[in-house]
Amino acid sequence: MPQDEPIQPQTGQQHGAKESSRRNVLGGVGTGLVAAPALLAAGVPASAQQQGGPAGAAPSVAPRSLEDPRTAYPRPPFKRQTQDWPGLASRMDPKPDHGETSYIGSGRLAGRKALLTGGDSGIGRAAAIAFAREGADVAINYLSAEEEDAREVVQLIRAAGRKAVPLPGDIRDEAFCQRLVADTVRELGGLDILVNNAARQTAQTSIADITTEQFDATFKTNTYAMFWITKAALPHLPPGAVIINTASVVAYDPPAMLLDYAATKAAIVAFTQALAKQLAEKGIRVNAVAPGPYWTPLQPSGGQMPEALEQFGAQSALGRPGQPAEIAPVYVLLASPQASYASGDVLGSTGGRTSP
Repeated sequence: MPQDEPIQPQTGQQHGAKESSRRNVLGGVGTGLVAAPALLAAGVPASAQQQGGPAGAAPSVAPRSLEDPRTAYPRPPFKRQTQDWPGLASRMDPKPDHGETSYIGSGRLAGRKALLTGGDSGIGRAAAIAFAREGADVAINYLSAEEEDAREVVQLIRAAGRKAVPLPGDIRDEAFCQRLVADTVRELGGLDILVNNAARQTAQTSIADITTEQFDATFKTNTYAMFWITKAALPHLPPGAVIINTASVVAYDPPAMLLDYAATKAAIVAFTQALAKQLAEKGIRVNAVAPGPYWTPLQPSGGQMPEALEQFGAQSALGRPGQPAEIAPVYVLLASPQASYASGDVLGSTGGRTSP
């Protein structure tokens, strides 16, 4: 499949011009992306900010209808579908919701500088969009085969008025991981949020079917890269910085067909908890998120057997898989000062399944 030309990083001059334009727009009309932080943090729609009222008085807010979480998003059965690794969100049916049209920022990460691996699609994409709309500049890593999805993320970050830095490359290579951090620090002018999210998942019915090459690729992507990137980032992280690692519910309840993947996710939990103890004296918080079944390109590109994908998420208590947009707020919370006492913790988002 021919690839488009790589995305070019936004220059500081371009970012400054766009930031100035954004401030002018927000000064006149609330766009719904980053406006009136205190109100939006409390769940107040941007439209309610125009109603005014006495200083200190609660704004008048139109009631918002409740939504049944069981039917809020698509439920199985799904169309049988497969993709070559690493897969694209744009080719999934139904397409995942990453919060492109729904996430509203509240200024909780204003001025922050974030690096996310696997930021082109799935959970990483949703977190990148949310971080930008919360006021952070964002660097995303992805494979060159994921350029199509990555371009959309970069556009969404820039539409939020923030700087986007696309950094394609294979994190299974230690030297690249070191360059990834160095390039992020240079382009963003620092780093204070690190999200180790990229993952490799290949379902196999038997250990006899897991090759050394697969085992090696899974561990290098999921655990070695986390170690290399975190080690390279530490000299740049100031007190107050955060590290968020993506674990999984399978670390606690491993499916038979995900032997190597589940092992890496259990390692991520232990890595997170041990590192949190190490870095507490530096004022750096380290946490993990343990998702349940989420509708991402990881699944049709080998993460599930094709026949199993048709009923993906049906076993959760809510009867469906999660959408990336539903977990992005968890990453925002852990990255924000509101979670200042959370370190060494693992937050689950599993649709009612047993989790940490």
